[in-house]
Amino acid sequence: MMENDTFNSLTLQLEGLKVMETSVYPVFLFFLFSYLLIMILNVGIIVLVCIDKSLHQPMYLLFCNLPINDIFGNSIILPRLLSDLLKPPSELLISYYECVVQAFSTHLFGTTSHTVLMIMAFDRYVAICNPLRYSAIMSNRMVLKLTVSAWGVAFVLVGILLGLTVRLNRCRTLISNPYCDNASLFKLSCESVVINNIYGLTFTVVLLTASIGSIVLTYTKITAVCLTSRSKTLNSKALKTCSTHLLVYLIMLFCGVLVIVLHRFPQYSDQRKMSAILFHIIPCSLNPIIYGVQFKEIKRFLSYFIQSRKVLPSL
Repeated sequence: MMENDTFNSLTLQLEGLKVMETSVYPVFLFFLFSYLLIMILNVGIIVLVCIDKSLHQPMYLLFCNLPINDIFGNSIILPRLLSDLLKPPSELLISYYECVVQAFSTHLFGTTSHTVLMIMAFDRYVAICNPLRYSAIMSNRMVLKLTVSAWGVAFVLVGILLGLTVRLNRCRTLISNPYCDNASLFKLSCESVVINNIYGLTFTVVLLTASIGSIVLTYTKITAVCLTSRSKTLNSKALKTCSTHLLVYLIMLFCGVLVIVLHRFPQYSDQRKMSAILFHIIPCSLNPIIYGVQFKEIKRFLSYFIQSRKVLPSL
């Protein structure tokens, strides 16, 4: 018979990262710097789009979903991870309810990363393949609909995913991860998790198929338009905006697939843990830099801002 403190325990033990004692502070500083960089860059992009009226365009408004999601995803994981790095393994405890919230937020972040890039791809498709009707199609109402759809679909899919997990009774307390996710949670159960595995696999296949399929379809049509068009302006615009979007998508996709693949190889558990954390850090650090370099409106505003800062001290 199971002990009462193990069966459906409300206190769970995190396995944490296996870091040598001499490497704790360098790793801590790396994660701290990464978190500060993510916050500064992404908050800066959001503030920039809000205060500069020339950026109040569908492309930039849809893009704002990306830094908002990046801030949300990393604020759930990195502050807790930073504090856990400085604790001994025996003190890496987390309440069950906090673990569920963290798992929900982690999967919402990952799913929304795909859905946001999908609606951004639709925007680029309309802009390049149907430029004369772009303003009519991409109205403020359409931008709102696309934004609500991106977050709403992710919320429902992840809600079902975690809903199937929280219904299970738990007979274990060890989370074999530095943070909580759905797989770590349902592995605590001694009941059948066939339904969880089926839905989780279906969820992943549907999301990746829809994500990759929409990107491939969109860029195939954009490429066809560019090849038949003699407009250098159109082709240059397509190359700049689409290459940026595609690069961000490929980085996010590679990091996500790497985590999924490593889950199938228990012997690489340490590499999986680190890659899962880097899935949050790398794309979220690069997104604002990549878009900031490519978007001429953002570069122009930053250039103007920097020059105004130089002029002020001389006054």
